[in-house]
Order: sequence, then structure tokens, then C-alpha cells
Amino acid sequence: MRIARFTAEDQDPQYGVVQGEEGEEVIHAVGGDPLYTEITPTGRTYKLEDVRLLAPVIPRSKVIGVAYNYRSPGAGDSQAPIWFIKPNTSVCGPFDPIVLTADAAHPAFHEAELAVVVSRLAKGVPVADAARFILGYTVANDVGYRYPAAEDPRGFFGKGRDTFTPLGPWIETDLDPAAGLSVSSWIDGESHQHGTTADLVLGVAELLAIASQVTTLLPGDVILTGTPAGACAIEPGQRVTCEVEGIGTLTNPVVRR
Repeated sequence: MRIARFTAEDQDPQYGVVQGEEGEEVIHAVGGDPLYTEITPTGRTYKLEDVRLLAPVIPRSKVIGVAYNYRSPGAGDSQAPIWFIKPNTSVCGPFDPIVLTADAAHPAFHEAELAVVVSRLAKGVPVADAARFILGYTVANDVGYRYPAAEDPRGFFGKGRDTFTPLGPWIETDLDPAAGLSVSSWIDGESHQHGTTADLVLGVAELLAIASQVTTLLPGDVILTGTPAGACAIEPGQRVTCEVEGIGTLTNPVVRR
């Protein structure tokens, strides 16, 4: 099931279930928030082209990221994954601009990623039980300025900016990351990244279990799973597209303010 968050006809944000083949999708509006209430159709339907998609979830408290979580071809596990936290205010949705500040002293890089959406409160979760705490998956672009490590060892200044975590286009609840899903990105149509989730150092269940040992995960929190090789700098005027097989594409323009 594909769960979207959207606005239509000047209404407040609402949730819906997306159905139909690519190019013919229809959104069936549902009542309430799927994280907390049973999905109940309202009877209203919209063509996908007639609505504005929003970030499918606004994390209740945090986005957890992990760097160096993809094996480089032929290189083995040369770098242990590094964990960091991004504020929920860094989240934006499909086609929202990624905003680079005019005074930025370091380049900003894009990173296509599979994102995990937590379904309910989770603390001390065993790896074997992790799937019970996952609502579904979406596409993420983990944007960040590349500060020297000595200047920003925890990634706050580079990763925590507003608009630096685009999410979308929706949450896919029926997905198997262990199947080796392709994770790709393009800038202005030029391919830059292409990997598969088969190359994750820590799989989705391990990531959720480890994170839940350190901090309580809340419904709607998001775990970013890392990015394959090929991420590069982005510039104002460009359009960045990230894709995860089985979910869809997420496109955002880059601007400077």
C-alpha cells in the first residue's frame, strides 16, 4: 500500500492511499493519521496530477542517519558506519526547493537513500522483531554541506539545515529491502548514483534495533539507511532526482537564498 500526504483544492493537508499504474495514479483520501488511526476511506478521490504531494511523514522527534553504510565494490567493509541525528525541521517534500544559503563556505552534496518510517514506540528492539515497528519505506535525499570533520564532527552544521531532508513521494508499506532494491540519483537527468540495498553493511532490521538501544523511537521517526557511491555536489538551478526501486522518484530543485 502506498500512503501519501497531500493537499488538494486549498484544503488542509490530508492522507490518502495511492492506487493505479504510473501515469494513471488516483489518491483515495482517508481520515485521520495512519500512524495513529485505522485507515478509513472518506470517499473522496483525486487524480495524482491534481494534488500537491507533501513529505509523507513529518517525524515526531528526529531523523536518524548513518554514513558509510554501503559496501564499495571490491573494497569490503573499509569504514564502520557513523551515526548522526537530523532535526525534523530539515524535512521537506517532493518538488520543495533545497535551499542553499548565500554565505555557505562549503559545497552541498546530495545522497539518495532508502528511508524507514517507524510505526510505533520502540525501545530495546531485538533484530528479529524489528519488522513489527516499521510502517513502511520512502525515498530520501540526505543533503549536507561537506564541512571538514574537525569543524563539524557530529554533522549538525552540515546536515541539520532546513530543507536538507527531502522525503517522498509516499510511504510504501509492502517492500522487502533485503531483495536488493536499486537506489539511484540523477542531476538534471545525468546519472550519478546507482547501488542496491544488497550492499548495506547494516540492514534495515539491524539499524532499527541498534538505534532503539540508544534512543526511544517514536511513531513517525525516520531512519536513513545510507547512500551508495557517486554522490556529488549540487548547485542552484539544478534539479535532483532520487529513486528507490519499488517506491518511486523524489525530485527537488536547488535554490540559493
